[in-house]
Amino acid sequence: MSRLAPLSEVPNGDEAEEMSTNCSKKSQTWRNWLRTHLSLFSMHKKSDLRILLSVLACPLFPVSVLPKLPISQVSSSAEYIIQHFAAATGCRKLEGMLKNMYVSGKVAMSMVDELDSTSSSVTEKGCFVMWQMFPDKWLIELAVGGHKIVAGSDGNVAWRHTPWLGAHAAKGGVRPLRRAFQGLDPMAISAVFSEAEYIGEKHIMGTDCFVLKLYANHEDLAERSDNTAEMIKHVMFGYFSQRSGLLVCLEDSYLTRIQYPGSSPTYWETTMCTRMEDYRGVEGVMIAHSGYSSVIITRFGDNLRLGPAVTRMEESYVIDDLAFNVPGLSFDCFIPPEHLQKDYPEEHIEFWRSPWHQ
Repeated sequence: MSRLAPLSEVPNGDEAEEMSTNCSKKSQTWRNWLRTHLSLFSMHKKSDLRILLSVLACPLFPVSVLPKLPISQVSSSAEYIIQHFAAATGCRKLEGMLKNMYVSGKVAMSMVDELDSTSSSVTEKGCFVMWQMFPDKWLIELAVGGHKIVAGSDGNVAWRHTPWLGAHAAKGGVRPLRRAFQGLDPMAISAVFSEAEYIGEKHIMGTDCFVLKLYANHEDLAERSDNTAEMIKHVMFGYFSQRSGLLVCLEDSYLTRIQYPGSSPTYWETTMCTRMEDYRGVEGVMIAHSGYSSVIITRFGDNLRLGPAVTRMEESYVIDDLAFNVPGLSFDCFIPPEHLQKDYPEEHIEFWRSPWHQ
């Protein structure tokens, strides 16, 4: 059985326009993407929803959540900031006790017509449910405008399923879901940013913040690249309030180089900025219950005669419910789709079922 097409790190042209009825879903490659991506920014508004879901529904964090030292033993240039954040959120209470997490909420997504305009297309509303089993298993179901996106990770492979392309495996190592870092999982935020680089202070959204920087290393970027699409960089910035200690803004930026033999390269730069608001206590831990994300995608290269093409997307979200250590949540909830399992060696399937995961 042929391997599934990888989940791309850029807006997928195949996901942005109607597929031909005689086109096999499993035959979609970067060749198809390159043939259609030039029309991404000039499509009819009926395609806006697919673009929104491709970019905003379930983006991944640039680095994996690896085992870290306990918060009390962190030693890095970001120590003071992380200690302040841990104390402000109260997440120390969860150390050694947190097994899983459940989150449900509502979202509203829209495309902005012009970069400097407040006008936008029709806002699409929906809801999502997310489960996590720590440290590296997660599943999210998001339904917006009649479309449903499902994505997950069993700790060995990350995947996504859309109604127009089916299941796709993510290239590279397993990474966490970005939504979890939008103020929902303070333990993961503490663990990951404890090894970040402190780069200074910045006044953002009326708040004086400390800025921590994370970036994917060259090995990770190489794993997420192929001979047509090269991941050049993926950087994350966390803005922590100097006063409250809470994470108030998360900025994610990545650059991809696309080139097909015989053609000039095209570059895609995607920047997503999320501000977190309405922190409330859940079992004694402060969790952000609402937020707003804006995405700017810039496409540029020598072959674009009219200059860089820019588009903007927006999302607002509200958390309705969040709970820790939900009874009955097991590893079986995170097993990938059956046909995706068949695409991997038998030993990987047994690995999914092994007692080590339970």
